[in-house]
Amino acid sequence: MSERVETVVLDSEGLSAWIAQDRRLLAMLQVFHDMGADLVIGANTIVEVTHSRTNMPRLNWALSRVKVEPVTEQAAKAAAELLKAAGLHGHKYAIDATVAEVALRQPKPVALLTSDSDDMIKLCGNQVRIISL
Repeated sequence: MSERVETVVLDSEGLSAWIAQDRRLLAMLQVFHDMGADLVIGANTIVEVTHSRTNMPRLNWALSRVKVEPVTEQAAKAAAELLKAAGLHGHKYAIDATVAEVALRQPKPVALLTSDSDDMIKLCGNQVRIISL
């Protein structure tokens, strides 16, 4: 990860790994932190990672260290356009599309930490560096 990154977007898998203190993810976040990159999530990622076994104090701690982007009507429409352009549809891809939309409107260069690299490459094209988790 030698090239500079301005913004790092986490999908639900990235946020979950951070909450679980996954060593590989923590090492990546340290590199990005040392670069001065901003951490960003979409607001609906909070919904996606929260369940009965979620460590809420750790989630709240993580949320205090990221920029949470709202999913507005305009953002939802843009995400729907990304889905259409990628030839994807349905609820399976809906949140992925909102994460991609958040990534695409951040200060570049942008890295996206995701467990769903194939779909994210379709949604983001070459405008976002996709890093598989």
